[in-house]
Amino acid sequence: MNATSTINLAGISAMDCAQAARVLAGVRQAALAGQRPRVLPRPVIEESWERMKLSGVDPDRDVRSRLLSVEELEERRRASPLAEIMPVLRDALVTVADAAHHIMVVCDAEGRVLWREGNAPVLRKADSLGFEPGADWNESVVGTNGIGTPLVVRRPVQVFSAEHFVETHHAWTCTGAPITDPRDGRLLGVVDISGPLNTMHPATLVLVDSVAKLAEARLRETHGAALDRLRSVAAPILARLAGRAVAVDFHGWTAAVTGMPPTDRLSLPKAMAAGHMWLPSLGACAVEPLPGGWLLRVEEDPQPLGAARVILDVSAARRWSVTVEGGGAGGWTRELTPRHAELLFLLTSHRKGRSAAGLAEDMFGDPARTVTVRAEISRVRRYLGGLLAHRPYRFPEDVDVEVILPEHPANLLPHSTAPAVRAARRVPEP
Repeated sequence: MNATSTINLAGISAMDCAQAARVLAGVRQAALAGQRPRVLPRPVIEESWERMKLSGVDPDRDVRSRLLSVEELEERRRASPLAEIMPVLRDALVTVADAAHHIMVVCDAEGRVLWREGNAPVLRKADSLGFEPGADWNESVVGTNGIGTPLVVRRPVQVFSAEHFVETHHAWTCTGAPITDPRDGRLLGVVDISGPLNTMHPATLVLVDSVAKLAEARLRETHGAALDRLRSVAAPILARLAGRAVAVDFHGWTAAVTGMPPTDRLSLPKAMAAGHMWLPSLGACAVEPLPGGWLLRVEEDPQPLGAARVILDVSAARRWSVTVEGGGAGGWTRELTPRHAELLFLLTSHRKGRSAAGLAEDMFGDPARTVTVRAEISRVRRYLGGLLAHRPYRFPEDVDVEVILPEHPANLLPHSTAPAVRAARRVPEP
């Protein structure tokens, strides 16, 4: 192999796992020594290793945070939306994991192990590693792994042997996929399959990702049923109203509407309460509670938001937000999806504006993908309204924009594969 070769897990079979592990051990050793290895780690692993070095994770020994108490663990299980999809995960993975000498592990969005089932001998090995219910499996605690790393990059990741940053984990192969809430894109947690390194199979990545998507589909079915219940309550109320009104659930999904064109979803601020509120998509509204949602009665036509202050917070690894202050909207904060966090960061980097083709180049490396960009911009304008101008896309000059960045560029939107974000994340070599 030459110096531009990259480890390819798809080419590893059960017969050459040991050889691949030795190669990876050399790659990791060279990377930790600041040398250029003969074979390069995969980009997702290399970027994770860089985060670990910056955060001070010890590569030579594992560090374990305090386990959740039995009471804390049970409370998290009860409160987690993952509880309702555990039957789906068990049916699809536990039997397969047991037969393949693996275990299935389900963690919440904070990286805490909530459930763990599968092959009994492997469960005992996991206990010796601190890989047990209530444990914290975040990257910042235990290094690159199949739970903490998918939580950061927001996509499925397989971590094999010495791709784990901490040496005591090298005897393992771990494959995790994030599970998101289809109602609002919120990260719920990770489902992971882990086992001894000689049980590694490239197809595990596809399997775990497919099961995660199956679980999300079950959540969508549950959400559809909840919307039907809200609709049955709201429709008779709306039938008696004059003017424009809409019934939405707590995530803004429309159940019923009158006096205005229907839309699938309205963007709601993070803090909603009964009373009067200004919404970018509707203007001034009277807000009334309904079982399972809100009744929004439009009081007047929407008005331009005018001068305001926008604060984009992308300082954290896994949670980002935009806050609007002043300009007639009062003050509100909205958590952002990974894609919208990328898009707004790029727009704050180009205060004079960016065309759809320019944003497509920034986000996908392909200026022809303007349809995707325009669709995302349309979704952003549902909650930013007049704060986002077009031709070109930009924040108006009278809008004060503040961006809160992470302390180190390498931690900027670590999930993002957008070329412009990766360039901003890159640390110049001394």
